[in-house]
Amino acid sequence: MLLLVSGSPSPLSSNSRLLVEMGKLSGQEFMLADYLPDLPVFQPGRDQPPVPEPVLRWRADTARSQAIVFCTPAYLENVPAVLKNALEWVTASGELDHKPALVFTFAPAPPRGERARQSLLWSLAALNVRVIAEAALYQQEVSYGKDGIEDADSKALITEALRLLVG
Repeated sequence: MLLLVSGSPSPLSSNSRLLVEMGKLSGQEFMLADYLPDLPVFQPGRDQPPVPEPVLRWRADTARSQAIVFCTPAYLENVPAVLKNALEWVTASGELDHKPALVFTFAPAPPRGERARQSLLWSLAALNVRVIAEAALYQQEVSYGKDGIEDADSKALITEALRLLVG
């Protein structure tokens, strides 16, 4: 199973939509982790039984996934709090250790997202995630039609990254 993780707290966001289209392109079973906003704010003292149910779900989905695709907007040129919080909940438990992943930022236009992607890459390196590929994608360059992503260049880049990720 391919786990799709959006940095946006809205399931209707452009990042979430792009992830779903990526999941379709992958040819794999996939799931959008659209429940990350339900995670409580991480506090080390709360990371002991009874662990909150949304955290248990996040950890279980992360553990059983074959690979993960992260796609995030940039908030204040950084990773949105909802995504950073989710990563903090798997720091000690280790579900991301050696997990293969793709990392994308999806922002309105260049150069937005560059610093957010770098920040996410640093966090994933600290968690020992195997980043297979990373790239910036821009809303002005990605178009959708009835069959998903229409823009040939974006579709080719995403398809190749997914091929590298899941074979």
